[in-house]
Amino acid sequence: MAKEVIATEQAPAAIGPYVQGTKLGELVFTSGQIPLDPTTMEIVSGGVEAQAEQVMKNLVAVLKAAGSEPSKVLKTTCFLSDMNNFVAFNQVYARYFGESAPARSCVEVARLPKDVLVEVEAIAHL
Repeated sequence: MAKEVIATEQAPAAIGPYVQGTKLGELVFTSGQIPLDPTTMEIVSGGVEAQAEQVMKNLVAVLKAAGSEPSKVLKTTCFLSDMNNFVAFNQVYARYFGESAPARSCVEVARLPKDVLVEVEAIAHL
């Protein structure tokens, strides 16, 4: 079984030595998505809600490029720069997963790339 690199212009290009996602067999592994606008590669303005919205759009774009979708996500790992943003983040996150919410870890971290407020990575099936 060969690893396949996932790439789409609908999500931000990698800003380091990594890819947007990889696929192996029936599984998709996304890199952590941050709130970069894929067209401008700039961080979206606004608070945690606006940043979470862009993160989720980027995540969905990578999933779709791999042939998957939010309802097929098995596990997410969510990183917040401030756990006080947990409720606001959850409101955005829930709109994307609804009744098919995956297993999840959500942790506060000292710092995220480009000092963003949120980052999300996922494992999904096809």
